[in-house]
Amino acid sequence: MKKHKRATVADLLAEKGKRQLTMLRVTTLEEAEAAEKAGIDMVSVPPSLLGPVFREVAPTPFAIPGLEYGDHVSAEDYLRAAFAALKAGGDAVYCAASLQTIRRLRDEGIPVCGHLGLIPSKATWTGGFRAVGKTAASAAEIWRQTKALEEAGAFAAEIEVVPGEVAAAISASTSMLMISMGAGSGCDAQYLFADDVLGANRDHYPRHAKVYRNFAAEHDRLQRDRIAAFTEFADDVRSGAYPEKRHLVGINEAELKIFLDQLKTGNR
Repeated sequence: MKKHKRATVADLLAEKGKRQLTMLRVTTLEEAEAAEKAGIDMVSVPPSLLGPVFREVAPTPFAIPGLEYGDHVSAEDYLRAAFAALKAGGDAVYCAASLQTIRRLRDEGIPVCGHLGLIPSKATWTGGFRAVGKTAASAAEIWRQTKALEEAGAFAAEIEVVPGEVAAAISASTSMLMISMGAGSGCDAQYLFADDVLGANRDHYPRHAKVYRNFAAEHDRLQRDRIAAFTEFADDVRSGAYPEKRHLVGINEAELKIFLDQLKTGNR
């Protein structure tokens, strides 16, 4: 595999406050390759996507595989999963587990991206899937959690569905790289899911999503064509239109005669 220059944690932190970084959640090699060719700075990926092929098609983006909350139990479980993800081509890991777990990862030198604001896996504590930080008390709690993450050793944090003014003030007051998902341009990076950007999501689109293409309509068209093609194939088989002679392998007539004679003799 070719060696390519891509950003390090130090490089990303050096960009804090200088420019807006871009980040996408990609789940397929095709999306990863598109992110590479589009010049996307960072990608969030499922750990299963990582590997030599992933890095062949997407050598440049800083990759943050997610250690999904609930898939691991102890800090040691998270540690093993983190080492495996880094070995497979990840550059850091996303972790929404306890501060104790984040410290354990950081103690081993593993770069960790935490989560603030609306955390889907813990949304029951903040009232479900809704904005967080809309009151002074709620904003202060996010700031408390930010400082705790920073002190635990996280280098970055996704901050989700928080008022832009609150997120901007927090971003300016922390050394961590703040990754905005619906938290405004006052953070250090803008993060969206590829499914939302491509219009492939058939469920509710969040307020912060911006749809740039309509892949759902294209998928519908492909499905109609898929059904039509399968139907035509079945009709051809039933009518005898398939297979035709051009679909078959030929045999020399003399060789065929020898085989048929042997078959006939052997069956007596």
